[in-house]
Amino acid sequence: MAPALVHRSWCAENPGHPSNERLEFLGDSVLGVVVTDHVYRTYADLDEGDLTEIRKTVVNSVALADVAVELDVGPHLLLGKGEQLSGGREKPSILADAMEALIGAVYLASGLEGAKELVLRVLGPRLATARADGADHKSRLQELAARRFGSPPRYAVEATGPDHARTFYVTVTIAETAYGHGEGRSKKQAEQAAARAAFDALSGGDATHPDTLRETNHG
Repeated sequence: MAPALVHRSWCAENPGHPSNERLEFLGDSVLGVVVTDHVYRTYADLDEGDLTEIRKTVVNSVALADVAVELDVGPHLLLGKGEQLSGGREKPSILADAMEALIGAVYLASGLEGAKELVLRVLGPRLATARADGADHKSRLQELAARRFGSPPRYAVEATGPDHARTFYVTVTIAETAYGHGEGRSKKQAEQAAARAAFDALSGGDATHPDTLRETNHG
């Protein structure tokens, strides 16, 4: 039995076995240290605020849940019957906790270097993307909209799917014109995606043809 994959709901039905909560606690701290050390050493030109924004793109439950899905963690979780029936293997919170527990388990087995290798292997591409594109797309769009339109972006949010596996869809408008669309497993992620699309469109000059952009994004 791998303790990192044992959810407390399974323990409630199988007394005497530890859940992954202690490993999750440990993994959360190890993850923070590894990512903080990496961005500090890698991006010497960035200030504290920028480093914090980059770190936030991976040290969060949405990113961890996405990685857990990529690694096919869900099918291997030990869950109680009720949690299984309610879609626990797909719940972002459970997947994110399991990913932290796995990081904690690797740390105990292989030390900080082993944990660092795992974290950077699965989260490194996201860190690189955050550095290249800017971590907070909403803030960048807010500044651009203020300069160009004198009007703030507005975000319209829709959601589909059951509570444990919702998908959010966001349209961002400026001065009543839609400039970007995004989707994600959380409202925040979808808003960031929409803001990035809008920023890219405006920066690339597509803002002069909002109707064309709108048709493209919906098509």
